[in-house]
This record gives sequence, C-alpha cells and structure tokens, in this order.
Amino acid sequence: MKKLSKKVLILITIINFLGMIFEGSAGRYDSRAIVTNVSEQKDRLQLIKEKGVITVASPQNDVSYFYIDQNTKKIEGTEADIITEIASRLGINKIETKNSPFVNLLEKLNADDSIDIASGGIFITPEREKIVAFTQPIYKATEAVVVPTFSNINFKSDLKNAVVGVEKGTVYESMGERWKNDKIIKDIAIFENSTELLDAIYKRKIDAGIVDSVIVKYSLLKNKNIPLRILKDYTPELSGNIAITVRKNDKTLLDAFNQKIKEMKADGTLYAILVENGLDKNNMISN
Repeated sequence: MKKLSKKVLILITIINFLGMIFEGSAGRYDSRAIVTNVSEQKDRLQLIKEKGVITVASPQNDVSYFYIDQNTKKIEGTEADIITEIASRLGINKIETKNSPFVNLLEKLNADDSIDIASGGIFITPEREKIVAFTQPIYKATEAVVVPTFSNINFKSDLKNAVVGVEKGTVYESMGERWKNDKIIKDIAIFENSTELLDAIYKRKIDAGIVDSVIVKYSLLKNKNIPLRILKDYTPELSGNIAITVRKNDKTLLDAFNQKIKEMKADGTLYAILVENGLDKNNMISN
C-alpha cells in the first residue's frame, strides 16, 4: 500500500507539473492572439495618422497627375495638389510615393500593403469598381488628339493615313484599336507612359496621339514652348470622371477622403487647384 501511494503521489505531481506548463503556454498564446486582434482592429486611416505619413502609388512618368519633379525633388501635379490638401485637412503632413506603371496601378495597390491609395488619372469604370473603391470624382476629363505644331493634320478626317499613339492600359488603347478597325487611322503605336508618347509626337516618330486632355493642358501650361498642339475642331468621344482609389475594405479612409473632397468643392479650393494646373470649369464636378 505504501508503494502504491508513492506511485500515485508521483503521478499526481507529474500531472500538476504538466498542467502548469500547458497553462503557461496557453496564456502566452492567448496573449499573442489578443495583441493580433488589437492590431487588426486598427483601420488604415488610424494607422496612417499614427505614422503621420500617407503613401501614394502613381505612374510618375505620366507628368501632370502625381509625380516628383526631377529639378526640385518635390511632389507636383494636379492630383498631387489635391491629395496634399486632403491630407493636410486630415492632419497628415507627410506624403511618400511609390512609382507604378498605369497598367499595373490598381493591382499594385491591392498587393502592396505599404501603399495606402493610388492616383494617376484613373477613370471610374465598372470594371475597375470591381477591383477597388473610388472616392467622389475630383474632376472630369476627355481625350485630346495631339499633333506636332506644324502638322498638316487639322481634322479627325486627316488621320486616315496616320500612325496614332496611345498609352498602354488606358481607355484610349481600346479606342485606338477601334479607330484602326474602322479605318479612321492607319495604325496605332502603344507606349508605356504619356511622357514617352508626347516625346514620340514631338520627335515625329508618330503622326499624332490620343492623350488625356488633362495631361496635355498641364504640359502646355508648364512648357509653353513645347511644339505640340491640340486639334481644336475635334469632338471628344470619351468623357469620364477621375477619382482617387483605395482598397475596398478601407471604408473609414474612403469616407474621410470623401468628406474632405466635399468640403473642398464647397469652399472653392478644388476648383482653384484645377485652374492652377491648367484646367478650367469644364473639368469641374460640382457634386
């Protein structure tokens, strides 16, 4: 009986010891779970404000929207000015950028968690609304047909023997394909960004280009000596609203941006920014 009691006692001791180990381990695991849950509860706007910086993905070779000026090293562009104002009103005073080709811009936003928003002349379309969430429209834009200053092309009908450039991934790429199929133009040339496209027109590597009117107006404002012009006797076929994009689940950030955009429309700040960047009342959206 004494031997049996001793074995039982040893067994009880071992069980109690193991229980203490598992209890301690469970406590540690529970602690980590709690910390993780607290982190997950912080939405993107809260994290941005804690960091004091917002990170924007943009096609920085598309000069006019959101890019870094190589001379001043400062953020420039129509949407850069708009986002800077929104961020300031939200108490965020620092903006960082990440470059992305336009064709991959929305995919990069969703894939790279270090990016908060994407900007760069993004038309609101049903296809894109399946991928990301759009803010309220910040302005509207159409296409422009751009040619060298001394080109013989003055009307759309003059394009029938022309090679026309478009930017890859934009709504103008499919438009150019349609024009080619309809024999409106001879052929299309596809470029990675608008800077390369405008440079090709300027150097007469191509005859013309279908370009976002915002880009052309901005470029002509910043460089009045650039030997390019817009076809005046041309009626745009496409008109769309431009907006800033966020991830679909970043609703608090989206709501905050929409509130500030609404305020900027109401107090005239948004219109003033558009005018400073070469746009006019035709690009303004009132509501």
